[in-house]
Amino acid sequence: MRRSNIQLVVFDIAGTTVKENGTIAEAFKYALHQFGYTIPFNEITSVMGYKKSVAIGLLLEKFYPAELKNNPDHIEGIHAVFIDIMVSFYENDTALQPMHNAEYVFSQLQSHNIKVALNTGFSKKITDTILKRFGWNRTNLIDFVISSDEVKNGRPSPEMIQTIMQATGITDPAFVAKVGDTEVDILEGRNAGCGLVVGISTGAYTRNQLIGFTPDAVIDDISELPLILNSAVLAKHIA
Repeated sequence: MRRSNIQLVVFDIAGTTVKENGTIAEAFKYALHQFGYTIPFNEITSVMGYKKSVAIGLLLEKFYPAELKNNPDHIEGIHAVFIDIMVSFYENDTALQPMHNAEYVFSQLQSHNIKVALNTGFSKKITDTILKRFGWNRTNLIDFVISSDEVKNGRPSPEMIQTIMQATGITDPAFVAKVGDTEVDILEGRNAGCGLVVGISTGAYTRNQLIGFTPDAVIDDISELPLILNSAVLAKHIA
């Protein structure tokens, strides 16, 4: 890989750097059902990528506005059930693994002095469970990690990316790439002014769906990213 003008790549976690086979949406469905809410599965997948408490609020506001008005505490209750399910899953599922080529790409980027960061709609409790499971909390492969409950506003706000930039010493968002598998990942990158916004079709959305959200590029495997960093797409943004 040739030296890129990108200095920092911010990756989503589930569906981008960690394999996700629908478990998150199923956990949402189960947690909602515990409080008496039934919501179509496709509607649940449409809020993937958001801060999870916000995603729950969006779903209840759309399908159960009266119940939500009378029971606003249900959002945190549902979120607590969701967290417990996901922590148990990430601790115990024997098939859980990083996305194929993810660790290789992290290493390749860092070998070219490009910092690697993770951000997520998960709470820190879930994120820490994932990092511990893969040993990513004890490696130099990742320069910075942030979860949605560590900032005031999660995606599509640029706050997580801005916090990462500050922590890693990157001052210009034109030198930041954002990579994620959802619409809200793409919106986050745009709102942050990232020089490159890349959709990846290994998670919640298909290639065609991602194209509809107009990222700068769509990839089908994380290993394609180094080539994208040196493509004409990148030059368009930092010329």
